[in-house]
Amino acid sequence: MTHPLIPQIIDLANPVADALGLEVVGAVFQTNQRPPILRVDIRNPDQDTSLDDCERMSHALEEVLDQTSIIPDAYVLEVSSPGISRTLTTDREFQSFKGFTVIVNTSEPYAGHQEWVGQLIRRDEASVHLNQKGRAIAIPVNLVTRVQLFEPD
Repeated sequence: MTHPLIPQIIDLANPVADALGLEVVGAVFQTNQRPPILRVDIRNPDQDTSLDDCERMSHALEEVLDQTSIIPDAYVLEVSSPGISRTLTTDREFQSFKGFTVIVNTSEPYAGHQEWVGQLIRRDEASVHLNQKGRAIAIPVNLVTRVQLFEPD
């Protein structure tokens, strides 16, 4: 369950990220830790997210959070990149990970499957295209609920 402060934190973080040329991907507030940990994931839309991006966002966001006192007690702020194990959402990600193995989940079965594994060829307005053992498959984009990089065990 999402912490009730997350929407407010994201509303505060988005303009900070925009000013730095970054995007907020998500946030988690782990209140079961002492002190609690607020983790904000960011992405640099123009290049790979760097440690410098995370540091700049951390300093700027910390200042805004301190000014608003949205979190009254002590907490730890962590700003990081979501890494490559994330769901693919942007055109840039679909281009960057062309040829990588992905898992495509659909809202309802398509050609008998709700989960497809194959090498990403591309995504266009109509379909997500995979290579599955030399066979091209086009999964209608309106059925796709998630495309995620495959991580072998």
